[in-house]
Amino acid sequence: MKINSMESVIDLAVQKEEEAYVFYMKLCDIVTDKEVKSTLIYLAKEESQHKEFLMKCKEQVVCNVGVRGGDAMDYQVAEHLSKPDIKKNINSSEVYLIAANRELNAYNFYKGMADYFPEGPEKTLFLRMADEEMKHKEKMEYLYANTAFPQTAGG
Repeated sequence: MKINSMESVIDLAVQKEEEAYVFYMKLCDIVTDKEVKSTLIYLAKEESQHKEFLMKCKEQVVCNVGVRGGDAMDYQVAEHLSKPDIKKNINSSEVYLIAANRELNAYNFYKGMADYFPEGPEKTLFLRMADEEMKHKEKMEYLYANTAFPQTAGG
């Protein structure tokens, strides 16, 4: 991938965040479980906030940000399980696995963008975004594990 300008990279990132928002809202329309719907709406809002953040960075030309919070735990569930197909009557664990895969792809995109830049504000911006996506992936894998393998009364 050839990078023409920081502005074009941010435009691409904004587009990806818009696509993620639409994806989660469409998936929400298919799902019947209220808790899963709530989770998908949460993710869609997060993606919308990412878009707003990126647009502000673009307007400021230079976005001085730091990587927030601690490290997310990468359970690597999405990397080792097949991504389910989206279908009517999809179950909760399948939805979470689909979302974990989507977040993995977003993480890889931002990590790849960070690798194009030397140390500085651009690299820091994309590392922060990669970290945000990894945190989403962690949440989705946690929810997947707890719905696919619920704990029984015996421990």
